[in-house]
Order: sequence, then C-alpha cells, then structure tokens
Amino acid sequence: MKTTIYDIAKAAGVSIATVSKVINGTGRISTETRERVNEIMQEMDYQPSVVASALTGKSTFTIGLLIPDLANPLYAEIARTVEDRGRELGFNLVMCSTDNKPRRENDYITFLRQKRVDGIIISTGISDEEGIGNLVRQKIPVAVVTREMASLEADSVKVDDFLGGYLAASHLTGLGHRHIAVLTEDLSLATSRERVRGYRYALNEAGIDADKQFVVESVSSVEAGRKHALEMLRSDRSPTAVFASNDLLAIGVVQAAKELRLSIPWDLSVIGFDNTLLAGIVDPPLTTVAQPIAAMGRQVMDLIIQEVRGEKKTKRRIVLKPELIVRQSTTFPRKV
Repeated sequence: MKTTIYDIAKAAGVSIATVSKVINGTGRISTETRERVNEIMQEMDYQPSVVASALTGKSTFTIGLLIPDLANPLYAEIARTVEDRGRELGFNLVMCSTDNKPRRENDYITFLRQKRVDGIIISTGISDEEGIGNLVRQKIPVAVVTREMASLEADSVKVDDFLGGYLAASHLTGLGHRHIAVLTEDLSLATSRERVRGYRYALNEAGIDADKQFVVESVSSVEAGRKHALEMLRSDRSPTAVFASNDLLAIGVVQAAKELRLSIPWDLSVIGFDNTLLAGIVDPPLTTVAQPIAAMGRQVMDLIIQEVRGEKKTKRRIVLKPELIVRQSTTFPRKV
C-alpha cells in the first residue's frame, strides 16, 4: 500500500498541516520537527508528487549545482557540503559538471530549467554571464560560490582571493625567497586575477619586482601544472619557489620537481591554494592557503533556500577569510 501524508503525520506525531508545511518549505517549523518529518518520509519511502508541485507553481525541493569538474577535490568537497546542507533543509541536489565549456553550461542551464529546479548554484567560470542574467531577470533564484561575478545581481559566497594570494607570497618572501613564480588559472577569471594581485602586492612589499616571466597561466589540472613547472624549472632563470593558484597545479609542480630530481622543499618550495584533501596526503604534505570550504557550501545553500522560501529580499555578498596552512613543502632557499 502506498504511503500517504496521513501516515507520515501519524508516525511523526504531528498534524497533516505540519507535514504539508515541511513538504512545501513554508511556515515556521522548528529544525528538530522538520528533520524528524524528513527522516520519517525517507524511512517510509514517501514520495511527494514533485511533478504536480512544479506544474502548480510550488517548490520541487530541488537545487541545481553547476561545477567545472567533479574530479577537482575542491568542487567535490563543495558539492558534498552543499548536498548535506540541502538534505538537512529538505532539498535534493542535481549536480552538473561543465568543464567550463560555454555550450555545456548553457545546455545544463536549459536542462535544470526543464526540471523546474527551485534555484541554481553556480561554481564555474561562466563565460556567458548574460545567460545567467536571464535567469535572474526571470526571478529564478541564483547564487554563486567560490567565484566572482560582479555584474550579476545574485547572492555570492567566496574567499578573499587577494588576501589568499598575499598570504601565500608573504610566506615565501618571509622565508627569504626572491625568485617566486606563480602558476595560475585563466586570468580572465576574477578569482585568478585577485590571487595574482595579492602575490604581486606581497612581492612589492618585500622590495621584489614581480617578473612577468614568472607569471604563467594554465588550465587547472595536475598534468598541466607538471608541464608548466618543467618548463620553468628547466629555464636559465628558474625560481626557488612556486605559488600555484590551486592544489592540483601545486601537485603538478611537485611531480615536475621530483622528475628533475629536485628536493622539496630544499631545492624548491611549493605552496598551493584550497587545502583540499590531497594537500595533506601528497609527499611532502603541501603548504597551502585554506578556503573555508564547508562554511562556503553551507552558507550558499542557506542563501538560495532562503530566497526560494521568500525569507529574504536583498542579495548578500559574503567574503570569508582564507588561512595559511604551513606543512613540509616550503622552507628557506638554499641560495637567494
């Protein structure tokens, strides 16, 4: 026999109206009651009619998430936190990996709209901000996490990228390094530009000219980091330290150094950005700038669900502070 809303109300010891409010995300209900009702619905395999809700203009309790690449531990961790927070609040997640390809991004946006998701969280370097702007103008809740999209009127949660770049470079200059390269993602992205700007500021503060030769753009992968690092380290003016704008690139630098039989950190210091799970297990463990990944994921989900429920009218821009995590991949240079 199919489970009904009456069965859920009886098992949870609440009224039918309370169960309905939990399903529709309306009304003032305690977190404890909401979680108990959701747990019982799951235990009893109760499935509200999402299609019917969508057709009547009600919530489908589904949020879309656009990320560049699930293979990148940063986005995998973001997705897990967003999903967990969504489940706590009674929402499911539909995740789409775009590879930062405009066509794929647009196809997924169309797909999510057809699925009548209640809102979309964006964590990609979206090329077509106009397409996202259309969602906003159509009153579809949109929020951005880990990225900067200044022209978009939407909630956003990100780290202070300038401060993160500054912390990384200051750590290296403080150790005595003067030949410091930076390996960065696409500089068309505001996050990348800000991290490089922080790096340059720290070098200038230490009286070091930021040599253009030492600013290298790369796609975000271990193999790309390895390739660019090999080119840098084989040059006549190789750096004594490398700041990579994410942990994947930093691990690629570590691989290149080992391939050239260079000792880390004694021959080359390496610092990354993100503090993903990989940073602590690579050999040697990676010094990195930590993003507050869990806090970012939870806060962006809170913001978009508040908008879905009509609990807020204004957009919020939340900028969290990064933290320098010093491990074994950085030390003073053998020679300046």
